[in-house]
Amino acid sequence: MGASIEHRTLDCDIAIVGAGASGIFLAARYAAAGKRVLVLEAGPAWQRSDLVSSQIWARRLKWGGTPVGRAGNHPVGHNMATGWGLGGAALHHYAGWPRLRPEDFELHSRYGVGLDWPIGYEDLRPFYDSIQREVGIAGDAATEEGIPPGEPYPMPPLPGFKQGELLAPGFIAAGLKVSAAPTAVNSQAYRGRPACLYDGWCDAGCPTGALANPLVLHFADAVKHGAVFRTGCTVTRLLTASGRSEIEQLEYVDADGARQRCRASYFVLAGSAVQNARLLLQSGVPGQGLANSSALVGHYFNCHSLVTTYGVMPQSTDNYLGLSAGQHISFSEYRKTRDHGPFGSYFLGFGAALKPNDLLGIANTRPDLMGAALHRFMRDEGKRVTSINAECENLPQRDNRIALGPQRDRFGQPLPVLHHSLDDAALALWQHARATAERVMTRAGAQSVWSSGLITAHPMGGTIMGSDPAHSVTDSYGICHDLRNLQITGAGLFPSGGAVGPTFTIYALAQRAAEYTLANWRQT
Repeated sequence: MGASIEHRTLDCDIAIVGAGASGIFLAARYAAAGKRVLVLEAGPAWQRSDLVSSQIWARRLKWGGTPVGRAGNHPVGHNMATGWGLGGAALHHYAGWPRLRPEDFELHSRYGVGLDWPIGYEDLRPFYDSIQREVGIAGDAATEEGIPPGEPYPMPPLPGFKQGELLAPGFIAAGLKVSAAPTAVNSQAYRGRPACLYDGWCDAGCPTGALANPLVLHFADAVKHGAVFRTGCTVTRLLTASGRSEIEQLEYVDADGARQRCRASYFVLAGSAVQNARLLLQSGVPGQGLANSSALVGHYFNCHSLVTTYGVMPQSTDNYLGLSAGQHISFSEYRKTRDHGPFGSYFLGFGAALKPNDLLGIANTRPDLMGAALHRFMRDEGKRVTSINAECENLPQRDNRIALGPQRDRFGQPLPVLHHSLDDAALALWQHARATAERVMTRAGAQSVWSSGLITAHPMGGTIMGSDPAHSVTDSYGICHDLRNLQITGAGLFPSGGAVGPTFTIYALAQRAAEYTLANWRQT
């Protein structure tokens, strides 16, 4: 692993494609170990000064690359859940950081459905702990129901606000426990980053640095140790060495539109789940791709299903205060089986900070209202709106996939298409979660209650890990079974996704992969 190609000049030791959470993290780790690291990123060179608390401005942080097609009975909303440029999607994520539970890693062996991971919770636990200490998580383990074993949270929980005070009795009346949400947002100054202001601008990227994102966590460290970042560079193909099972070089189009090549000992795909699979499919032999002896590249694409339930309370909810992720959480329904109801986990988060309009804004909660009716709603009820968000598990399905479509981008490469349909079990779980949230909202005393339609988030799968090369693309360290100097990171590795956001697990997997790679690095 990591063997160099003889009799040629290398541009770097390690070439990383993508500068999101795992890409910047690995750049920092590998550069600190003395490796010459080059990171190629298609998007802009965002700086902290670009993180402006504006709803319109925040759209720039979302996906701005080539179009991604949608197909299937339940198309995925790709652009909102991804990002581009330095920081990637984690630049605008909401920093809800629960851990996956032990049962999430063992769906097939425990329940006879879905896929197992090649590792268990205990394999990842020390890396969860390490990342938690490094990044900082605020939470209350004493009240968090079903929390898996691990080190205590390094910060006390974030404070609650009026929305939480008003909604918590509804949960109790429905027989559900609540706790502070485990969040990678500072409740107090932590490792040089300030405490949160609670003004609800997480979606705009958090200009203060209180919310953990790659620009404030690891970017400066990567640069300090010599990692080179080139933005505006779109990688178009991976090229294999003649007669050898390894990548020799990659092709990319630079910021000036010139086609370039990069030679390295080791290559890392650290883009989104969609773009990593796309690059493998458009490289190698047409119709076959690379790292695809299992014929599974692109398959088992997965995501979470969400629903937001709204209510209008009798009094003001101070809904402008707090975090985009919300103040509180209930894990009472984070269980795979229930006496009466569908299979699968979900949680309920509540008390999210709201803005007047745009993404997750108050006006957008009522798409049925137009003109004068919408003005009346905003004037008379806008300050009394509150919300509950449910995030649901979807079981992996082989036919949900990332594929290459007939259209091409400006570089001549096929555009990806996301094929996604939910089965009856996933729809039943989503409906169950919606009904539970509506019941809670009603018992909390809301005067009117309504829910959103189906929302999708957190693209996962497409390059799944596993112990059997015939049924997976990579091993548990993200190293491709077919190409031993090609490593993949990110949520594309997930054989399943539980019902929690993927970012914390992405970091834990990257830490584990970095330690393994550096411990086994050799040169020939």
